[in-house]
Amino acid sequence: MHFRTLMAALLVMASTAAMAQQQGVTDKEILLGEVEPLTGPPALLGIAYNVGTKIAIAEANKAGGVNGRMLKLIVEDDGYVSARTLQALRKLIEVDKIFALTSLSGSGASVAALPVVEKAGLPTMASIAPISQLFQPPRKNVFAVGQTYEEGMYQLTRYLAMKFPDKKWGILTQDDDYGATLKGGFGMTARESKLNVVYQADYKKGQQDFSSEMLKVRSSGAEIFLAGGVIAETVGMVRELEKLNAKPVTAMFWPGRVSATLKLMGPAGDGIYAVDYVEAEDSAAYKAFLEKAKTLVGEAEIKAINRYTIASYVSTRVLIEAMRRCGKALTWECTIAEIEKTENFKTGLMGPVNFGKGVRFSSQAVRIMRADFATLSYKPVE
Repeated sequence: MHFRTLMAALLVMASTAAMAQQQGVTDKEILLGEVEPLTGPPALLGIAYNVGTKIAIAEANKAGGVNGRMLKLIVEDDGYVSARTLQALRKLIEVDKIFALTSLSGSGASVAALPVVEKAGLPTMASIAPISQLFQPPRKNVFAVGQTYEEGMYQLTRYLAMKFPDKKWGILTQDDDYGATLKGGFGMTARESKLNVVYQADYKKGQQDFSSEMLKVRSSGAEIFLAGGVIAETVGMVRELEKLNAKPVTAMFWPGRVSATLKLMGPAGDGIYAVDYVEAEDSAAYKAFLEKAKTLVGEAEIKAINRYTIASYVSTRVLIEAMRRCGKALTWECTIAEIEKTENFKTGLMGPVNFGKGVRFSSQAVRIMRADFATLSYKPVE
């Protein structure tokens, strides 16, 4: 009996020691961290994403935290520069010693960060830019909620090809991973539907003047134009087309599907096509979310809300619920296992979220939308 008692005591001590060694967790607090562009061209997206994380955390803390522990968030700005992303991640993991990551920043930056987070092993939600490199091949600790750029662009162009058959096509994309994935999705439709592509080119990341490219689009006779920018770039393309009195059917990708972009485009943006996996602004679920957000964050945060806020909120909710299911014995191993078990997780703000054994990507269903300049919003097509 004495031996059994001694062994039991040793097991308890070992368990307690393991818990004590789990970084980012105390009896009263769980420390989370995220990296995103809060300055630079994509800041509109990064700030909005951060607001979604804040709302999810405030909601959890208002309800008593996660099994009695309050959530705290440390945020780092990388300015959409990969070198700064890596620096910020090392600080969060090695200096601040966070428990989990709620964001890995934009597409190219997130890919550059993968070796760091994979080696560290902490639970990581990489949902701000869910490109395929993040989960193909699957990495044990990295999860992405959303849809790939390739699939989104494929569905958008496939819809347009069916609605506007036998037209001439043009596409302009960024000269990086983001642009490459958009071209990949477009290429699938181009081959499948045998599209007549009369203009295809790349622009330099950070480019501001698109007069030359849009003149070539008009000269090519393109009747459907895919504006493959982020935010400012898409606005620049649409405004240049307006100056040239060129009026192709125009479509853009979801980074630009925010009211600020439509406002900057002006009336020229009315009717522009887009694709997304989060709910449109006129949906009941989106409106209910806004009302809830007003009770959890300040006025400045409310003004910053856009589709990236929804993406972040849902992704962070998945992480929080996984941590909650681990009970008081919160560890990386348990949290990763519980995220993997996520099944049919519903928020009403996008389709149900599902992961599974070896599955690190939720593959959300997408919808085609059109811009309504009068209300600065986007509505699903019939």
